[in-house]
Amino acid sequence: MTKFFALAGAAVLALSACTPKDYESAPVTLDTPQGPVVCQLYTKNMLDWDRSITRPDTMNVETADKLCEAEGRRQQQG
Repeated sequence: MTKFFALAGAAVLALSACTPKDYESAPVTLDTPQGPVVCQLYTKNMLDWDRSITRPDTMNVETADKLCEAEGRRQQQG
């Protein structure tokens, strides 16, 4: 049982050392009818972190983030 806790502790330490910044790609700009949305995408296996960095004033954060998530999925598949 002690071996299990040692391995679990090592796994937690390894994961805590990683931050989203370690996986960032170059920002991507999407042209929308309301104006440009700049997205921060991450590795193709971590779509949950994809989000908007900037967006038009007329667009809410949720909409901009959904556009970025969709772009991450598009890049993952393409």
